[in-house]
Amino acid sequence: MRLKLLGAIGLAVLLAACSDKSNTGAANGAGATAQETGPAPGSEADLVANVGDRVFFDLNKNTLSSDAQATLDRQAAWLAKYPQVSIELAGNCDDRGTEEYNIALGERRANAARDYLVAKGVAASRITTISYGKDRPTATGDDEQSWAQNRNAITAVR
Repeated sequence: MRLKLLGAIGLAVLLAACSDKSNTGAANGAGATAQETGPAPGSEADLVANVGDRVFFDLNKNTLSSDAQATLDRQAAWLAKYPQVSIELAGNCDDRGTEEYNIALGERRANAARDYLVAKGVAASRITTISYGKDRPTATGDDEQSWAQNRNAITAVR
């Protein structure tokens, strides 16, 4: 009697394991989720992957290059597509110069990007700005390549 009961339980477990649909298609990708197919539309990951989240500046400058304007044009179009999204623009500098100078320069860079987006039709109420000066470098190193990466304004979804 016990042997029949154990056999029946074993068969039930085996059948239950075979009917589990969470593994179906795993080998051929048929069970792909939204994360596997790309970032969620309107998310920060979507902005980074499909539009670009940063613009770069020349040394001691806050004027927008043609490359920066092209990135901001794409951001303005993306923001028009997702009117519920608000952003923060963070101005950054390389590690040369005083803290006070870099905070002021980072602010001018963030404001330059904001003003461009507003001129392209993005509501100013959807944009906040902050300056980190030289406190949040994206690249480490004391060379021109690293400094160039740190002279930026980064757009983040709030």
